[in-house]
Amino acid sequence: MTPHGSDIDRDRAMADWKARFLRPRGERPASSARGLHHFALLSSDVERTITFYQDLLEFPTRRTVREPGHRGSTHFFFDIGHGNYLAYFDFPGLELGDYKEVLGGLHHIAISVTPDSGTGWSQSSGPPVSSPTS
Repeated sequence: MTPHGSDIDRDRAMADWKARFLRPRGERPASSARGLHHFALLSSDVERTITFYQDLLEFPTRRTVREPGHRGSTHFFFDIGHGNYLAYFDFPGLELGDYKEVLGGLHHIAISVTPDSGTGWSQSSGPPVSSPTS
C-alpha cells in the first residue's frame, strides 16, 4: 500500500486549473471581501490561549461572551487588526485530546505581524513557542 496520493500525478490537472482559473495579474478583479470577520477554533486551556495571543503576540482580547446552548462555555475574540478577529470556544468537560493532523482538519493559520512588534518572531527562527491548542 502506498501513502495516500503518492502514486497520483496531478501536474496536468494543476496546469489546466491554472490556465482556466488563475487570471493574469493585471486582469484579476478586486475582491468583494473586506476581511475575515472572525475565524473560530477550539481551546483546551483558556488562560494559556489568552496568554499566548494577548501577551506574547500582542493581539488584544476584545470580547468574551457565553456561548448559548453550551453551559459554562465561553467564546472569546482576539483583535488581529483591520476589524478582523481570531475567536476561540472552550467547552469545559470536552476532552479534546492531543492534536492530530487529520484529513479535513485545520493544519495551520498564518497571521502577519508588524516587524517592530515585541512578539519575538523572526522569519529565520520561526515562532518562539508552540500553539496553545496543540
